[in-house]
Amino acid sequence: MPVAISPSSSSEVPSRCDSVWRGATLVTMQNGHYNLIENGAIAVTGGKIVWVGLAADCPDFAGATQHEFDGGIITPGFVDCHTHLVFGGDRSAEFEQRLNGVSYADIAAAGGGILSTVNATREATEGELLTQALFRLQPLLAEGVTCVEIKSGYGLSVESELKMLRVIRQLGVMLSVEVKSTCLAAHALPPEFKGHADDYIDLICDTLLPVVASENLADAVDAFCEHLAFSPAQVERVFNAAEALGLPVKLHAEQLSSLHGSALAAQHHALSADHLEYATAEDAQAMAASGTVAVLLPGAYYLLRETQCPPVDEFRKHQVPIALASDANPGTSPALSLRLMLNMGCTLFRLTPEEALAGITCHGARALGLQETHGTLEIGKVADFIHWPLSRPAELVYWLGGQLPCTVVFRGEVRGESRS
Repeated sequence: MPVAISPSSSSEVPSRCDSVWRGATLVTMQNGHYNLIENGAIAVTGGKIVWVGLAADCPDFAGATQHEFDGGIITPGFVDCHTHLVFGGDRSAEFEQRLNGVSYADIAAAGGGILSTVNATREATEGELLTQALFRLQPLLAEGVTCVEIKSGYGLSVESELKMLRVIRQLGVMLSVEVKSTCLAAHALPPEFKGHADDYIDLICDTLLPVVASENLADAVDAFCEHLAFSPAQVERVFNAAEALGLPVKLHAEQLSSLHGSALAAQHHALSADHLEYATAEDAQAMAASGTVAVLLPGAYYLLRETQCPPVDEFRKHQVPIALASDANPGTSPALSLRLMLNMGCTLFRLTPEEALAGITCHGARALGLQETHGTLEIGKVADFIHWPLSRPAELVYWLGGQLPCTVVFRGEVRGESRS
């Protein structure tokens, strides 16, 4: 049964607006549900939604630009809340080697793996990193991404991490997309610190993060809590340093084993804990209590041929918000389609289409701390939305591959390739 959303009250209806968009079913995604408004309308002023409801009830906004669609659906703009889009080179040769039977250990011993990306990233100029990142980001934008988080983490030195973060900030200036920057210097141990992980954590906490904060290069700080990366104690040091600088935290947790990193993230009121294949019921309870979002990354699960699924039923039971993201990265999820992640989230992790769509709209926004401004079609939210010539929201999940035609509206304007 479609649910209409009424404006707050007639006295609060604005007297004018810049544009009105009508002629389609609105998929508002309020409270994580479709909450459909058949034959709806959206009024926009100054890049924000000022009215939303049934088209028949829409006020007569004199002078507003009228946009009329011929059916279809309008969803909130897509939020890709976990990516690693800035890096040097690619690892397609290693991908081919693995499929030909070469082990990851042998590839790493020959200089491959994450350190090959670190070397390529360190050697690349800011301009080269920017060009490569633009190539990867454009396919995401073409299918409706209006907000994206991008992490550093392949520089693993003060100079190279800052270089990556500057490129991430440039992407947000160049393109019509909201870009959130995350410092993931605690991603892996750089080769020059082999056997001295605590010293590298010192460098992050005492040298890198103060510069990141003073130059406003990051919106959050992330870390990788895993046996092959950093221990919970080391992660907590990074979290404490970030919090002292006023930066929120996130965490790669429970991807390959259970270290209860997600519970640690919850203790620090992290925006999100991500991956979570080995999270426990206790982890889910802790995340629910703190409001920490569970970000599921089916692309990495698929490419690594994992068999341990995230505990989705526990997240449901404890009402932990579930987000989905592409995890676009060179090694384990070279994914350039967030819509494909919708299908993978359903087929691999048994999400419903409604849960999957919530994962890249309202819950994806929450994972970035943007729940008050993004992720749903509501009065006061940023006017980021997408028109699709489709019959129902489930079609977004149903179609495999290809690029579905769509009209992307970013801050109240049909999105072009770049800002003027």
